[in-house]
Amino acid sequence: MPPTPLRTRPDRLDPGYYNALRLPPEVAALASVPDTLAVGSPAKVGILDLAFAVRGGRTELVERYQKSPLQIMRPLWTDPAMPGMTYVCLMATGGGVAQADRYRMDFRCGPGSEVHLTTQAATKVFRMEHDYASQRVHITADEGSYVEYLPDPVIPFKDARFYQRTEVTVAPGATVLLGDTVTAGRLARGERHDYRVVAADLQITRPDGTLLAIDTLRLETDAVTRGPGVVGPGTFAGHDHVSSLYVVSDRASASEIADTLHTALAGHGVLYGVSVLPRDCGAWLRLLDDSPVRVAAAHTAAWHAVHRLLTGRPAPATRKP
Repeated sequence: MPPTPLRTRPDRLDPGYYNALRLPPEVAALASVPDTLAVGSPAKVGILDLAFAVRGGRTELVERYQKSPLQIMRPLWTDPAMPGMTYVCLMATGGGVAQADRYRMDFRCGPGSEVHLTTQAATKVFRMEHDYASQRVHITADEGSYVEYLPDPVIPFKDARFYQRTEVTVAPGATVLLGDTVTAGRLARGERHDYRVVAADLQITRPDGTLLAIDTLRLETDAVTRGPGVVGPGTFAGHDHVSSLYVVSDRASASEIADTLHTALAGHGVLYGVSVLPRDCGAWLRLLDDSPVRVAAAHTAAWHAVHRLLTGRPAPATRKP
């Protein structure tokens, strides 16, 4: 039997690898050469490329490439209900995302693997005078895998310019839970929708390219008036936090997943909506509120409920280092 060929290793330091391939026009218009460290300079390109596979009855990290300012803590197996599931905390060595930063993260989850990915803390996007910052996230979930990607909120500072593109490839028989939260800014400092632009694109597909879902976020404020374009009913609806949870799985029907999300959020006092995803591949929710405590509690309750539905086991009480 011939040996399995090694995966072709990309040139991770090539600008085509870490730069966003397509920029929204709102972000592209801000591109410029900064008077500080330029794109590609030391500490301006953060890369994580992680691969997971089942080894000896549990999910192990079998490949790792990291380049500062992105890095990880060592994998942990802390869930007594699912002892084979690995928990990985993603970290940035800098204080936050700065102008001309380019981040890319790839998570390759092999057949039957069980992976939980989260961040050490909120992603703070600093004030920018030139150019912009971007982050690419790629998640591949092979057949039978169960993957949770639940980062802490994104907090855009005054004059922040940030674009994130997330691409998720979900094989038939795999499950992916994907969460995100965006705040209106550093609220304690009186910054509310003072960023310049925050844009995000999410694309979920099958390995053969079949499109399952697309979600697009565009938050752009006028440099003088600030804010009026992002507080309407199509975005924040006057609130300070918007949070989403996407669930792609065939372990339960789309309607059952949606009903589970509805039930989990009842009584949390947040404004929310739940719907099935296209092709009945799962369900998703979006919620709004002014309290970060209520938003976090509601989002966690939704995750716990879906986790139990799809695994038959309770979600662990996670603690950040």
